[in-house]
Amino acid sequence: MQVSSLNEVKIYSLSCGKSLPEWLSDRKKRALQKKDVDVRRRIELIQDFEMPTVCTTIKVSKDGQYILATGTYKPRVRCYDTYQLSLKFERCLDSEVVTFEILSDDYSKIVFLHNDRYIEFHSQSGFYYKTRIPKFGRDFSYHYPSCDLYFVGASSEVYRLNLEQGRYLNPLQTDAAENNVCDINSVHGLFATGTIEGRVECWDPRTRNRVGLLDCALNSVTADSEINSLPTISALKFNGALTMAVGTSTGQVLLYDLRSDKPLLVKDHQYGLPIKSVHFQDSLDLILSADSRIIKMWNKNSGKIFTSLEPEHDLNDVCLYPNSGMLLTANETPKMGIYYIPVLGPAPRWCSFLDNLTEELEENPESTVYDDYKFVTKKDLENLGLTHLVGSPFLRAYMHGFFMDIRLYHKVKLMVNPFAYEEYRKDKIRQKIEETRAQRVQLKKLPKVNKELALKLIEEEEEKQKSSWKKKAKSLPNILTDDRFKVMFENPDFQVDEESEEFRLLNPLVSKISEKRKKKLRLLEQQEHREKEEEEEPEGKPSDAESSESSDDEKAWVEEVRKQRRLLQQEEKVKRQERLKEDQQTVLKPQFYEIKAGEEFRNFKDSATKQKLMNKTLEDRLKIEAKNGTLSVSDTTVGSKQLTFTLKRSEQQKKQQEAEKLHRQERKRLRRSAGHLKSRHRRGRSFH
Repeated sequence: MQVSSLNEVKIYSLSCGKSLPEWLSDRKKRALQKKDVDVRRRIELIQDFEMPTVCTTIKVSKDGQYILATGTYKPRVRCYDTYQLSLKFERCLDSEVVTFEILSDDYSKIVFLHNDRYIEFHSQSGFYYKTRIPKFGRDFSYHYPSCDLYFVGASSEVYRLNLEQGRYLNPLQTDAAENNVCDINSVHGLFATGTIEGRVECWDPRTRNRVGLLDCALNSVTADSEINSLPTISALKFNGALTMAVGTSTGQVLLYDLRSDKPLLVKDHQYGLPIKSVHFQDSLDLILSADSRIIKMWNKNSGKIFTSLEPEHDLNDVCLYPNSGMLLTANETPKMGIYYIPVLGPAPRWCSFLDNLTEELEENPESTVYDDYKFVTKKDLENLGLTHLVGSPFLRAYMHGFFMDIRLYHKVKLMVNPFAYEEYRKDKIRQKIEETRAQRVQLKKLPKVNKELALKLIEEEEEKQKSSWKKKAKSLPNILTDDRFKVMFENPDFQVDEESEEFRLLNPLVSKISEKRKKKLRLLEQQEHREKEEEEEPEGKPSDAESSESSDDEKAWVEEVRKQRRLLQQEEKVKRQERLKEDQQTVLKPQFYEIKAGEEFRNFKDSATKQKLMNKTLEDRLKIEAKNGTLSVSDTTVGSKQLTFTLKRSEQQKKQQEAEKLHRQERKRLRRSAGHLKSRHRRGRSFH
């Protein structure tokens, strides 16, 4: 899959695979397809989506299930079923097709206009009827309300064929010598035809009278445009009830409002080639205009370019798949083009997997040269001593050089320079050394906050890179370069407190490791001031030494954890003794309070709680009463609330309950002691 991007709009070419030379025979291409994995893995969205030589026109049925295309040679029409992603049928024709129209929702009714003046009707089963028009036809349109076909061509008359009556009707007489294109507005049925003189004539099919005339040739000439001949109308398309786009033979597209004879906008393709087709994209207010070289997508309100698509081969026709971002093109090549632009819309229902595929696909530029062939210049041939192969089948002339087989190129280069591998090895070693130098710890780049943590992360990253030659590990994001953790190394509030109890228990070896890091920092500073010498490859440690080191580290870690726990217990004991001494030294002084007249003194705590309770709202007081058990809320059958208050128990009742509780506990204790005495007595008797 080839990916191109213009104005940050990605275009995926689904009909593009590994590029193969055109001068290869079909037999060699088939053999290459069996051997080469890349050729076999090309994305083939629809099977056999191509023509023998050239594709001329392409259209989609109204239900979106069938794609019909005509081409040569021999003249034929092919119908593809999108639900099956394969060819539905193929029918050969007597002559080449100029254009065709699908009258039904599927492929059951099709009309073909041939280049030998014949009109051919096809049904679901195949050929149905053939008739002829007086002059060579160039385009036709179907008027659904009256079942009339309007044909324009190398004549001033517009021929009308009624499909209900099965006969020709009186033609429409225009002022033009010849007519190139025509279209019918689907909203109000206005018929428009583009003439060879650069005018557009609009007719009312109900009265068969001309209702308007636009001089597009005069309006297409601007101050910047260079016109060598009279512009003719080459494309015509309606959108809605009032908008019409007109394409000229000199490469201009004019956008009209039917209520005015002046164009709203004039867009120049700058190639001077006739406009082949014009399409409207309503969701983004875009117009897709195509000539034989390029497809341009631009905003219909401002004329600003949205994106453009330039295929490798000349274009004959362009079809926009309805309600999606897929483009189908008929090219001057056997393969028909399929392009997917996610910005224009989602993928069609029959290939919805394209949305997931394009999201995961990385943008890798495709190589423009052939993968199995090496391009060499004349100077390269002289260095290799292969100038005598010019003109032989081993070299294919191309532009300023030649293409030769990549295997032959490698063999000859190895014979000419046998020490090329040693030079390549030295270059690789030099690159590795430069990479390791670049990965050293830069002291100046350490953050101001959590320096120890940053240095620890850098060391872990270096260890991962050193051990990458042993086993491939999953690449995880680095916290230092991640924007989500950037505040942790900038804000002092995130500074790690190494004196806290949690940190000392979780990191018992932090003191030893910090000393090692400080020592390493000093060594790195000395190494930076020293002159750089040639570095040798580091030798790895044996597995026994690594295992012994790991076991020693585990023992040291356990000892350090125990030591930290003992220190924490001693510190806590000292703090408790200090608090006890302070309590003993403090002397309690009597405090006197005045009671207001008429009030009875009970308890300080009761008065304080009563005051707090009075300051609260009724809702809060009800919640407190419900928690204490003095209030219960229940729903009645009518739907109202019922509140039940219970009085608090008196002090005498509470004392009586506490005495009963103590009495029960005392009886339980006496029972347990009596049981113990009995068990001891039994054990003494069994012993005697």
